[in-house]
Amino acid sequence: MSNQIVMVSLEDLIPTNHIYRRFYDLWKFEGAQDQLKDVEKDNNYKGYGILRLFKCLLLQFLEDLSDRELERYLQENTSGKWFCGFELTEPTPDHSVFGRIRTKIGTNKLSKMFSELRDQLKAQGYIYGPIRNCQGSLQIF
Repeated sequence: MSNQIVMVSLEDLIPTNHIYRRFYDLWKFEGAQDQLKDVEKDNNYKGYGILRLFKCLLLQFLEDLSDRELERYLQENTSGKWFCGFELTEPTPDHSVFGRIRTKIGTNKLSKMFSELRDQLKAQGYIYGPIRNCQGSLQIF
């Protein structure tokens, strides 16, 4: 097998109709970023940034992944990297970071933030059926 160098953009690898692109366009992450400011000042997780780690936890929730599964998912899945703001070859967090940041943010705050994102989807007409709390399932699109 020969080695071939190709210039590629992560942006170009994600289909324009990918569900993560739709979520990214629909959700307003500015509100989440504002709510995470108090956690950001104490964030010492290798420069990942608190909003990026929040997006990892959101992706974990959406895909129903364990911390170890999320670690591997981000290593291997280009759309997951794109959604969370990682570059194609950039190292992604290991599983221990997710547990620590979840504890640092707090489950109550995370639940509230996930609910706000869900409400944004509902307000824009992208959720149908019964809406449950963040522990229940959502019927989207």
